[in-house]
Amino acid sequence: MTVLLHPTYFPSIATFAVIAQNEIIWEVCDNFQKQTYRNRCYICTDQGKHMLNIPIKHVGGSEGRQRYNDVIMDSSTDWKKLHWRTLETAYRTSPYFEFYEDDLSPLFIDSDDKLLDFNLKTINTITACLGIKMTDMINEEYEVNPKNYRDARHLAEAKRPLEISQQKYNQVFEEKHGFVENLSILDLLFNEGPNAMQYLKKQSLDFM
Repeated sequence: MTVLLHPTYFPSIATFAVIAQNEIIWEVCDNFQKQTYRNRCYICTDQGKHMLNIPIKHVGGSEGRQRYNDVIMDSSTDWKKLHWRTLETAYRTSPYFEFYEDDLSPLFIDSDDKLLDFNLKTINTITACLGIKMTDMINEEYEVNPKNYRDARHLAEAKRPLEISQQKYNQVFEEKHGFVENLSILDLLFNEGPNAMQYLKKQSLDFM
């Protein structure tokens, strides 16, 4: 099955379960929308569920909406340094942080402009860590109701409740906060390492 997905920032475990079990085509022709996983992801720190947000340069005035492909990240603050420092603090004691550190840290040093390109780079890095072949298929025009593939673009909507029941795995702060479902794929990778791929393939995709 071919599934249409938005490239998001270090996608959720649910989204990566879809990637692990299906052929993917990326949605690159839509308009950017606020409050989505396009520029945010969630991890777990000692304080509980925590959002990492990428600041973007908003288009105002007569220009109105902008295409996702045109969105530029706002580098006036060193948000990459902050995100990496937060990940280090949250996951340094996890079983596999050091194992993947050298693969991931360059993402937070490189100079990137476009949000879409950066998101695809983060996904490409994670798929390489998991041993998944990264798809380069993109759509050529926006379709409200796609006819040739399964539409899972709703997975990018951060405010949309997702009916999901994920199998538990060991998390760094589980004793303090309990098991936190559907965090960024980073949480699963740092805690489960090579077992992450097997975990993703076993997850139910009923939420699609």
